[in-house]
Amino acid sequence: MPFPPARLMLKPAQLRLIQQIAETGQLQLAAERIGMTQPAASRMLAEIENQIGAQLFLRQPKGMEPTEIGRTVLRRARVILREMSSMASDVQALREGFGGALRVGAVTGPAVSYLVSAIREIKQGAPEADITVDVMPSRELLLHLAAGEMDFVLARILPEFDSRDFNILPMRDEKVAFLVRASHPLSRSPSVTLTELAGQEWIMQQRGAPIREAALAAFADVGLSEPRNMVNSPSLLLTIAYLAQGDAVAPMSEEVAELLIRPPVGAGFAVLQVPHEIRVSPYYLLDLKRRPLSPLAMRLREKLVALSQSPVRDAFG
Repeated sequence: MPFPPARLMLKPAQLRLIQQIAETGQLQLAAERIGMTQPAASRMLAEIENQIGAQLFLRQPKGMEPTEIGRTVLRRARVILREMSSMASDVQALREGFGGALRVGAVTGPAVSYLVSAIREIKQGAPEADITVDVMPSRELLLHLAAGEMDFVLARILPEFDSRDFNILPMRDEKVAFLVRASHPLSRSPSVTLTELAGQEWIMQQRGAPIREAALAAFADVGLSEPRNMVNSPSLLLTIAYLAQGDAVAPMSEEVAELLIRPPVGAGFAVLQVPHEIRVSPYYLLDLKRRPLSPLAMRLREKLVALSQSPVRDAFG
């Protein structure tokens, strides 16, 4: 007749004693290893065997050897003890920010500059940390954050969201660069005016995107209408492909442009030299007040803050 499951539920201390007896072959040594007296270990072993209903070890001249049932219990005990040790390590890693899952989001500029560097630093010390990154416009990022689907985001605050819901840390603004393929007719010009650019072919983000609006405002500031020859796309990948195959111009954050023109990427593009600096409104590091950050999220957040205070070029190194 099988024993009720409750009778076979051994405590961790009992499992450790079984393991040590098997390893040492002597009750005395096993007791010393787990910090018990031999009489206490002898009583515990008797309790275990009584609970299981079978002898686990035979006393031989060369020491204690496990019986067939003892070997079965020992095999399971080792698995359980390994899992308990792993559980303790996992809990400690979570407490110290070296484990767990994390989902963050960012607009493109900080995503390709110092967010990448911060994640790489975290992963060097926590290779098993499960980190997911989404790059999308601020509106979508704030929707995900407000729904509790992201731990924190690097985004701009929009009027339709209540800023009182967020912890807000100012970060940087973005400088707009005009990217073209390296062989573009204007790529070697020491200075390109907006008047010259007005008649060029363009590929831009959708209306309302901060970089697009900043570029169009620059044309308006010098009395020019927005360019008429234009393709609209929110996709950075499509923009890069479009630029590579023709003489279009694309406004994008300076961080993205630097990534594309400098080693190790060096993708065959150039940044046009314009006389007027064009900047976009600042973005912020935002997280929900009602949702405390995990230790892993706190570690990444601290890395981001430190990197954001260093020069942009350093973030690529």
